[in-house]
Formats: sequence, structure tokens, C-alpha cells
Amino acid sequence: MNAPSTSSAARPVLDSGTAAFHGVRYLVTDVERAVDFYTGCLGFDLEHQHLPAFATVALGSLKILISGPDASGSRPLPDGGRQSPGGSNRVVLQVKGLPAIVETLRTAGVTFRNRMETGPAGSQIQLLDPDGNPVELFEPAPRQ
Repeated sequence: MNAPSTSSAARPVLDSGTAAFHGVRYLVTDVERAVDFYTGCLGFDLEHQHLPAFATVALGSLKILISGPDASGSRPLPDGGRQSPGGSNRVVLQVKGLPAIVETLRTAGVTFRNRMETGPAGSQIQLLDPDGNPVELFEPAPRQ
């Protein structure tokens, strides 16, 4: 099967059905613990919660939809496959002063997935929320 065309002449499949970016869903085992992590460690604001199933945290226009085991967004797939936390897709947060932030989070007991990596675009490191969902912290390289 061929991938859909992305040319500007092609009409998007969801042309009038997509209203806006809504958020990123992360599956967790404990919604309250995840809310504490995102608000306490990463500076998100709590927008909504319906414990123990669901919460939404926001940082500017980024919303993370936190879904516990009983949330509708966590239900098994039609083929019986179980949805679970983790993976390699991740939210990327732009920060200033990455090395100091890493030390503060390390002191707070946050688990990191890798060491800080630096390349031409900047530096980044991946951390894990309490359920193993990755979050990347990224600091752009200084402009020359």
C-alpha cells in the first residue's frame, strides 16, 4: 500500500475535521503520581483531573493527557493488545541552563535514560516520568 500523497495539490483527509492540536497522551499506572511529577518537577500546571482515571497538565499550549489504567484512552485495542507506558516517542521541552537543570532533577531522584548529548543544534537529555514515559529536555546551541 502506498502512503498518502503529501503534495500541496492533494486535499487532506481530515480537511475540515481537524480543529486543532489537542495534546499528547501518556499512559501511566498512577495518575496522581504522574501529576505530581509533571507539576512538581517540570513546571506544568494542572488543568483538569478525574482521579484515579485521568488528568490534563499543561505547559503553555502543550497539554499532556495523563491516562491511568481505567481511562478510556487506556482500554485494550480491538485485537486484544494492551496499551502500556513507555516507548521512544516523547515530548521535547526547550530549556535554558540544561546542565544545572539536570543536576537539580538528578538530586530530586529523577531517572535519566541517557547522558546529555551535544550536537550542532544543541544539547539534549531524556528523562523518564514515574511510569517510564520519556521526556526530552533540549537547549538550543547559541546562535553565532
